[in-house]
Amino acid sequence: MRTELSNPATAPAPAGPYSLVARLDFGDGALLILSGQVALDDDNAAIVGEGDVAVQAERTLEVIGAILKAHGAGFADVVNIRTYLTDMADRAAYAQVRARYFTGDLPTSTTVAVAALFRPEALIEIEVTAVVRGH
Repeated sequence: MRTELSNPATAPAPAGPYSLVARLDFGDGALLILSGQVALDDDNAAIVGEGDVAVQAERTLEVIGAILKAHGAGFADVVNIRTYLTDMADRAAYAQVRARYFTGDLPTSTTVAVAALFRPEALIEIEVTAVVRGH
């Protein structure tokens, strides 16, 4: 099995000293483990949609989509999603956005409330694991 840690050029650079994705190649597929993403702009300077969880969820899922695409994957390849909300009252608004990205067979899921995220204005952080077949 081969492991690659990377930061695809199609997505904003990481906001700190970490890799956006770990790719573990095996047989005729690969496992993608993405770092948690928040709704940062392309320069990691500001949160997109400050105060609006739906806008933040949309931006975060767009970034996740770009990372997946760089590895030949999409949302249909996601097998697990972990979501961190600073206020569980935002769950319904997030669920509406998420439903546009995840259709058909749904991934396993965990959603938890946390006291804060690494940027105080971030309301949501999402990380996913995907399986790419036949690469």
